[in-house]
Amino acid sequence: MNMKKIAAEHAVQYIEDGMKVGLGTGSTAYWAIQKLGQRVQEGLSIQAVATSIASEKLALELGIPIIPFAELNGLNVTIDGADEVNPELHLIKGGGGALLREKIVAYHSEKLIIIADESKWVPTLGQFPLPVEIIPFAVEWTVQSLEQLGCKVQLRTEGEQIFITDNQNYIADCSFGTIPSPLKLHNDILSIPGIVDNGLFIGLADQVIIGHKDGSVEIMGRK
Repeated sequence: MNMKKIAAEHAVQYIEDGMKVGLGTGSTAYWAIQKLGQRVQEGLSIQAVATSIASEKLALELGIPIIPFAELNGLNVTIDGADEVNPELHLIKGGGGALLREKIVAYHSEKLIIIADESKWVPTLGQFPLPVEIIPFAVEWTVQSLEQLGCKVQLRTEGEQIFITDNQNYIADCSFGTIPSPLKLHNDILSIPGIVDNGLFIGLADQVIIGHKDGSVEIMGRK
C-alpha cells in the first residue's frame, strides 16, 4: 500500500478549474504532480508554479502549465510533503533540499495542504535532522554557530560532493533529537549570519492529509 500516493491523490481532489497551484518537491509531492498531470490531460485548467527544478521538469513533461512568478500575485493552494508533522501542524521540511523555495511558495499561498504517510506524524519535532540552507561563504563559521544551539551538524553531500541547492547554497542537516520549542529555535537559527532559512515551517500548514497502511486517509486542519 503506497501511503504517500493515497494522501497525494486525495489532496488533488481539492484542485478546481481556474486555480493557481503551487507544486511541492519530494517523493510525496511527486505523486500529487502525477495525479494533477492526469487531471490536466482530462481537461482540468490550472496555472502552476514549482518549488524546484525537478518538480518543474516533471510538471512540464505531464503537460501542467508552468507560469512565471511575475505573472501571478499569489496562489490559491500549494500541495507539498513534509518530513515531520506535529499535532500543532508545525513541520520539518527540506529533506529534498528545496526548503527555501518551498517556504516562499507556501507563504504566498492562500492554503497549504501537506501530504504525508503515517510515519511522518510525530508528537514532538526533531528526530528528523532539521535542514538549514546556508551560503557557502565562511561555511565553517556558520556550522560552528549552529552547533552552539545544541545540535550535531552534517553538511549534506551528494555522492562525494557537497550537495548544492537550486539556489547554489549548501544544506546543513542539524540533529537536535527533540525540538520542544519550534518557534524559538526557528528564530534563533535565523539570527545567525550566513543562514538563508531553515526547514521549520511554523503556522503555515492549513491542512494535513495522512495516508495510512490500511488505505485510509486522515485529514487534520489547523486549530
